[in-house]
Amino acid sequence: MSEPARPKRILIVTGLSGAGKTTALKTFEDLGWETVDHLPLDLLDRLLGTPLPEGAGNVERPLAFGIDSRTRGFDADAIIRRVDRLRSESGFAVDTLFLDCSGAVLIRRFSETRRRHPLAMDRPAEDGIARERELTAPLRAWADHLIDTSETSTNALQQELRARFGDTEAGAPTLSIQSFGFSRGVPRTVDLLFDMRFLRNPHWDALLRPMTGHNAAVGAYIAEDPAYDEAVNRIEELILLLLPRYASEGKSYVSIAFGCTGGRHRSVHVAERVARRLRNAAFSPTVSHRDLVAGPRESGGERAPEAKGRQASGG
Repeated sequence: MSEPARPKRILIVTGLSGAGKTTALKTFEDLGWETVDHLPLDLLDRLLGTPLPEGAGNVERPLAFGIDSRTRGFDADAIIRRVDRLRSESGFAVDTLFLDCSGAVLIRRFSETRRRHPLAMDRPAEDGIARERELTAPLRAWADHLIDTSETSTNALQQELRARFGDTEAGAPTLSIQSFGFSRGVPRTVDLLFDMRFLRNPHWDALLRPMTGHNAAVGAYIAEDPAYDEAVNRIEELILLLLPRYASEGKSYVSIAFGCTGGRHRSVHVAERVARRLRNAAFSPTVSHRDLVAGPRESGGERAPEAKGRQASGG
């Protein structure tokens, strides 16, 4: 049986409607947090005592708990008392984030999205904003973190949340590297794809053909190509440049693929080399070789210079 949830950190996310709570919860979810929205605070104990679903991973992952004036039984003073009791009796690390915004900006946002304010369904949005500001005032004064989103874009809010609450290791994109053979088709979901068919092909060496890119002799053969060092170094530098940018933009998964004709020699060798370089740079890629176990397949793409008329295979 799964263990009950025991998050290492609980963050109450609250604030004014339209100030960015949905964006905040989505950002925390992308960071690997468990997120729950609009659950009455009285049910938090039941939530924390419920085992996580199978495959959910670390039982200690942090929890972001969304609550606002739309939550059933909303009472700012009662929320404060409940959280203080949770801290003292259960020993949980509980913080509160309050998202604020100017009234003029909130009115504009509701107008642009054609949404009605939840506290003013049949009245002007400014009436609901004023009432909600009154209801949430105790939470705003009590909150551990206050972010005013009046002049903050969605992307800027995401960046600030990552800077404040992001765990560098947990928030880094999941990085995968794979090799493949063009003769069996291009992978469907790839962020960066590099074609290694410009490198000399071990398939045309009878001794190397049965081997794969894991063999040192195959690697040495490929590395003798005059373009090898400069080309692969530039690919590695490009990847190292882009990965932090992907992380800062909140990308959760980055997939890199290296292809050659058959997916057994050049692509395998380069994928393994690039993975080593990334590990040395403190990244943790997983490596897979889609077509490594497949036998050579005839393909009409590439010809050996010394064997015109034969169709290329291997890779």
